Amino acid sequence: MTAWKLLARDWKSDLANLFHSVNKRLIVSSPYVTQEGAKHLLSNLPPNRIQSIHLDFLTDLSPVNIYQASTDPDAIHNLAEIIPNFKLMHLPRLHAKAYIADSQNAIVTSANLTAGGLERNYEYGLLTNSTSFVSRISEEITEYSELGAFVSIKNLIEYCEITKNLRKVYKQQQRSIQYTLRKEFERYSLSAEDSLIRLRLAGGAMHTVFAKTILYLLRRFGAMPTICLHPRIQQIHPDLCDDTVDRIIDGRHFGKKWKHAVRTAQQQLKKQNLTQTDRF
Repeated sequence: MTAWKLLARDWKSDLANLFHSVNKRLIVSSPYVTQEGAKHLLSNLPPNRIQSIHLDFLTDLSPVNIYQASTDPDAIHNLAEIIPNFKLMHLPRLHAKAYIADSQNAIVTSANLTAGGLERNYEYGLLTNSTSFVSRISEEITEYSELGAFVSIKNLIEYCEITKNLRKVYKQQQRSIQYTLRKEFERYSLSAEDSLIRLRLAGGAMHTVFAKTILYLLRRFGAMPTICLHPRIQQIHPDLCDDTVDRIIDGRHFGKKWKHAVRTAQQQLKKQNLTQTDRF
């Protein structure tokens, strides 16, 4: 029998039951995650299945989330150390919160995997065991996560080290207005951002990322002109779509660099006959 349940402040026990019900695959989409959230997940997974469960974890590792303590990368590292089949994806400006156990149960909610989301805040969401809805939620979250960057355990460990300095200097900056500390904070922040962008482009050039995104958008929304594609791509990839960076050839400006990369992606898709529309 299909069940639907509204979830509010007391949803923590329902999430625990969902974690405990996992047999093969758990999908988590949570922009923020802290030690409290990671511990709640680990303490409720069935111990006899931890070695075989696949955990797909989608989050936003942007520096601002780290130095403001919205996300603790060490908490994610703890998950990776304990769950062998762990896959981490980073996607900036992620907002969706979803928790999916196999194709049996799903929670879609306003709550992150944090102490605030689990206990302090007033959150609201929905639990369902409708296999058709659970499958659709799973497919859409998985498809969206593929637009992000895969973060290996090695990359995650390196990023944890970078962000330790970032958090330390941010706290110092909060207590001081010294010019040198501000500059040091900016340096660590740029280092963290550069590290994530390198991960985002690990699969190739920028236009390769945009090509996947264009196909995703056309599948979701149908044919659209380029002028409509641009804002949607920029919403998904704000870190790659920097309006302050122009393409310059022989001293002449030829528009935003990222928009040229979008155009290159469109042309490649047409050459490969991966899209039938000319309405770019």
